[in-house]
Amino acid sequence: MPIAWNEKSGIFHLYNNRMSYLIQLVHGKYPAHLYWGKRVQILQPSSILQFKGRAFSPSTEPGNPAFSLDTLPQEYPAFGNGDFRSPAYLLRSKDGSTVTEFVYDSHEIIKGKPSLKSLPASYVEADSEAETLVITMVDSMLGMGMNLYYTIYHDLDVAARSVSFENRGSQNVVLEKCMSMSVDFHHSDWDWLHLHGTWGRERHIERKPLHHGIQLISSSRGASSHQHNPFLALLSKNANDEYGEVYGFSLVYSGNFQAAIEVSSFQTTRISIGINPFNFSWLVKPGELFQTPETLMVYSSDGLGGMSRTYHKLLRERVCRGTYRDKTRPILINNWEATYFHFNEKKIKEIADAGKDLGIELFVLDDGWFGHRENDKSSLGDWFVNKKKLPNGLDGLADYVRKKGMKFGLWVEPEMVSPDSDLYRKHPDWCIHVSGRSRTLSRNQLILDLSRKDVCDYVIQILTMLFKSTQISYVKWDMNRNMTEVGSAALPPERQKETAHRYMLGLYRILETLTGRFPQILFESCSGGGGRFDPGMLYYMPQTWTSDDTDAVERLKIQYGTSIVYPAITMGAHVSDIPNHQVGRTTPLLMRCHAAMAANLGFELNIDKLSADDKKVVKEQIRLYHRIKELVCFGNLYRLLSPFDGMDVAWMYVAPNQERAVVFYFKTLATPNPPFLRLKLQGLDPLESYKINDGKLEYSGDELMKIGLNLPLIKNDFSSFIFLIEALKGKSMYIESRWSLINLI
Repeated sequence: MPIAWNEKSGIFHLYNNRMSYLIQLVHGKYPAHLYWGKRVQILQPSSILQFKGRAFSPSTEPGNPAFSLDTLPQEYPAFGNGDFRSPAYLLRSKDGSTVTEFVYDSHEIIKGKPSLKSLPASYVEADSEAETLVITMVDSMLGMGMNLYYTIYHDLDVAARSVSFENRGSQNVVLEKCMSMSVDFHHSDWDWLHLHGTWGRERHIERKPLHHGIQLISSSRGASSHQHNPFLALLSKNANDEYGEVYGFSLVYSGNFQAAIEVSSFQTTRISIGINPFNFSWLVKPGELFQTPETLMVYSSDGLGGMSRTYHKLLRERVCRGTYRDKTRPILINNWEATYFHFNEKKIKEIADAGKDLGIELFVLDDGWFGHRENDKSSLGDWFVNKKKLPNGLDGLADYVRKKGMKFGLWVEPEMVSPDSDLYRKHPDWCIHVSGRSRTLSRNQLILDLSRKDVCDYVIQILTMLFKSTQISYVKWDMNRNMTEVGSAALPPERQKETAHRYMLGLYRILETLTGRFPQILFESCSGGGGRFDPGMLYYMPQTWTSDDTDAVERLKIQYGTSIVYPAITMGAHVSDIPNHQVGRTTPLLMRCHAAMAANLGFELNIDKLSADDKKVVKEQIRLYHRIKELVCFGNLYRLLSPFDGMDVAWMYVAPNQERAVVFYFKTLATPNPPFLRLKLQGLDPLESYKINDGKLEYSGDELMKIGLNLPLIKNDFSSFIFLIEALKGKSMYIESRWSLINLI
């Protein structure tokens, strides 16, 4: 039983073999946070909380000056009744008041995990995998109910939390803030880590010590954004990738979010994450319910690496869904950086022909195939084929590709509309806009108003027709701008601040419908690269285009930072041309291949123009990738050397049974007269014997992890190596390579 209820002490104990989460009903009313961390046995629950009267902390109960909500570690704190820290929620009643008093009413313990209405969330495939606690709170004056959901998984150190608000009264209530979770820690001796960036430089790691006051990351762009990923973590001061306590918080949502940490004057820490309250409100009428997105809370006593591996397994197996969830992905060639908008059928066939000859499995036709699309100034919304470029239509091109023995994929950007399009001329009110205000363009386009059912129905209809028109195996779903003039012509004035969230609900409905109708299609999410890389999108599309920046050196930081939360199987990575189109850097083809092979491998260049030597390299690396992609996609990741700390970068993937592993090592800039370096591995069986790259020498796992393997002395910038490690009890495997076996210890 992973959830225990002690009625006498008022304590809920959510636990598995490694983790405990403790909640106590204080005075039978207030859910207080007692503990979250390594599994504990409760011996003296009454000794956990301490109470003392504090100056300027008001007494919540008459005659008890020691008790104040201002100092109580709460599970879901309110505003206006004594707690001056940041509230988790804010309700406005008919009289304009924002004071609430939700108190405990009842609770229920449920086998399994209920789904969330209209929202993506983690799930179970059998009720035996998890248990869920639902604590129901009520505000009798408002007639409002509030359900706090806690799910704990049996085999993962994960607690999933969300909240629903139900109007049981007779008057309208407006939600002005509704975090998905809040938790109070008893001290503030933490560092915090988040993933920041911009277009072409997504999910860089930043770690800082906590300070008094509020630390906050957010997005108000209408998407989870390039700038801040909807994730943060608290780390003990000694924590690194291998050891120390780490608490992770990841929001299953693709729109505006806020994650905040507040350190109080008494060195306590309050952390919350949920929908961004900026420019948000939601009218809850009598009988209506509002559901917040879900937060995935991960505890690790094995550092950031342990947290990451838990997130990776959870996202791979219990957030991603569909036909491709447990499958490796086809190696693809995309024509975008090879042609941009300037292509014809002959050029596309030449790229497909060259790709087939090199062993590529999927051809993807990118932007420019539809309407009158010769640049980014027209035709979004007009999803009919451009016969000038493709005289035989999509079906004719797809048939050609399939006869070559390859699958056919297609780029779409269905959330957008060009002012120069038939769709916009027919329905100018279908975009997000404010009546009478100018309509700001970004990339010469506007955003369709997916808060409207009629617009969503149109998108579903037109894409259903498109996907049925030919045999499509892959769809790259792009979204290339953020929201401005956020308003909807279909919503009344009192609901205008609901537009951004209603947009996300509309998008999720579209994706649920289309992925259900076309289970054979592998959908890849994209938003100018990684501008919407979040668990919400992964629920519908099991991989995301990691970044528009395809430079191998930049990708080391981007993919390393992304791996803090997201597994390699969710990352799209392409080998592109040189000089790189984003940064102008020239790197060897081998390094470009190795960087992309640490994720879902693809190519995006004039592959038909490669030299004979380069084609040989590509063929060799594709053969190698087929040998290692199971490890990359489903192995346990261990980060060894960080690109944020120096010029040497390394990580490895280890099979769950520890019989195989693959190590990636990169040297970005060479050093004159360099020192000898050893790379200590992780995750192997210390008692097992291993071979490296089919060499004759044998090494114990203990030796490789404690002493390490010798790295080669490198004379060239932008060098890279892959080491395939295999247990002797495993099947022998010969890996063709372009490097000599190095001298190992």
